[in-house]
Amino acid sequence: MITRFALFEGSVKPGQTEAFRNAVLERLVPLWRQFPGNTDVRVMFGQDRDEGAPEFPLILAISYPDLDVMNAALECPARFQSKEVTGEIVAQYFDGRIHHHVTQLNAYAG
Repeated sequence: MITRFALFEGSVKPGQTEAFRNAVLERLVPLWRQFPGNTDVRVMFGQDRDEGAPEFPLILAISYPDLDVMNAALECPARFQSKEVTGEIVAQYFDGRIHHHVTQLNAYAG
């Protein structure tokens, strides 16, 4: 299992948290769910953090069975549309940067 994370590092503009979250849920989640081959889409809004830790108002995680499926999904029309919409949302509500990380899952039952 491969998961590609988009980490929104920075801050939501003052007084815009609800609007930012609503824009993500209403405009981006439907597009992200269209990425072919994904096994799940997780949208996590920052709630709390350690003192001095960087702020991540949004972490997106989309999982795929393998790298080939992920790479194909990154070329789909919905992804290019989501990049455009993300740019609009970021310009309106967010100050910071977005970076991506791809991870391989190793899960152990507790």
